[in-house]
Amino acid sequence: MLRSPTRTALRMASSSAIRRTATRGICRSSQAPLSHALLALIPRPLFRASFHSSAIFLDEVVKVPQMAESITEGTLKQWSKAVGDFVKQDEEIATIETDKIDVSVNAPKSGKITELLVEEDSTVTVGQDLFKIEPGEDSGDSEPKAAPEGGARSEPKNPEEGNKDDAAPAANKEKGAGEVKESKPDQPKKEEKPAQEKVKEEKPAPPKQEKAPAKKEDKAPKTAGTRGETRVKMSRMRQTIAQRLKASQNAAASLTTFNEIDMSSIMEFRKLYKDGILKADGVKLGFMSAFARASCLALKEIPVANASIEGDSIVYRDYVDISVAVATPKGLVTPVVRNAEEMGLIDLEKAIAELGKRARDGALGIEDMSGGSFTISNGGVFGSLFGTPIINLPQAAVLGMHTIKERPVVVNGKIEIRPMMYVCLTYDHRLLDGREATTFLVRVKEYIEDPRRMLLPSPV
Repeated sequence: MLRSPTRTALRMASSSAIRRTATRGICRSSQAPLSHALLALIPRPLFRASFHSSAIFLDEVVKVPQMAESITEGTLKQWSKAVGDFVKQDEEIATIETDKIDVSVNAPKSGKITELLVEEDSTVTVGQDLFKIEPGEDSGDSEPKAAPEGGARSEPKNPEEGNKDDAAPAANKEKGAGEVKESKPDQPKKEEKPAQEKVKEEKPAPPKQEKAPAKKEDKAPKTAGTRGETRVKMSRMRQTIAQRLKASQNAAASLTTFNEIDMSSIMEFRKLYKDGILKADGVKLGFMSAFARASCLALKEIPVANASIEGDSIVYRDYVDISVAVATPKGLVTPVVRNAEEMGLIDLEKAIAELGKRARDGALGIEDMSGGSFTISNGGVFGSLFGTPIINLPQAAVLGMHTIKERPVVVNGKIEIRPMMYVCLTYDHRLLDGREATTFLVRVKEYIEDPRRMLLPSPV
């Protein structure tokens, strides 16, 4: 009888010693091998805890990407995805609006969005934390789980239980109705005195309340219709456009000269060759290419119109980069046709058409709008008959085109109806004098009225 407890105590002591030895071996040296017998004696919770990992550490923070060399901040325009949405790699998550273009922020890898760190319409800088994403593939567990929960709440287990639930509110209504009937005689007794006191206190008030609306009624008939106002925050691009236009008015000594062009010859030229050019080159021949080509030739004769002021120096250029003004829903942009002086009519038409399409689609980059030595603005596409464009600094001049209208003109002593266009040149008087500006516009007029002149090596 005495031996069995002693043996049990010895066994317990030896097993505890073995466990302590095994535990110390794990803590002191991870390189020491352990036998399978010692590993079996280690408590399982302790062994599991050493290999436990949390999913929180799988989240990755996505930062605001590099947008351009000259752009360091922008406005978060909108989130395309919400928290909990699964996105694929390179899928658009957000849009950042800058001074010139909109930058799309795409997912670096597939996963689920766990947190949005910036609110919409907030200013963000390059390298700032934007959102968190948990990498992984879409398991599709979130959507199926919602369906049974909603169904379990809406469908009763037994039809009798549903009848009981419907009957309970009805019984409560009947009880509530009985309670209201019983409480009616008690209310007048409690509220008689306060009601009389309120009437006495409110006697002088009614005449004041009646006078105030009477004054409002006198003013109301003077205005008709609604007078609502909507306040919308100005976009970053619109703010930049406003600042630059105002800076141009403040800095440049702007002056505008006008002329009119008979469009009969260029319209006949276009009518003869537009179908063949469309079939051969896949581009519609318009008037912008003709005016761009005429401007390049005129700028060779008047190089100061292609120059700019930098500090106390005048920079002359032997190339022509034409900025074409394009109206977009977000504002006016001026993509640049590089080395336009080396292009023919078809190449110019292709370049202008491509830039215009990309501008309207919002696909222009910073490099497409940087630079430019001369600008052409065609307000005639909107029906403008007459106008004065603003100089796009640091350029020296801008050519303005307008709509074509048939007007009576004198040709060889006779009055004829001709398609006419008003054109203008707004120039910086600090660089150009009236002689250079007028000569430039006359050269453009001569090239358009007789397109054959553009084939000659020098103006005639």
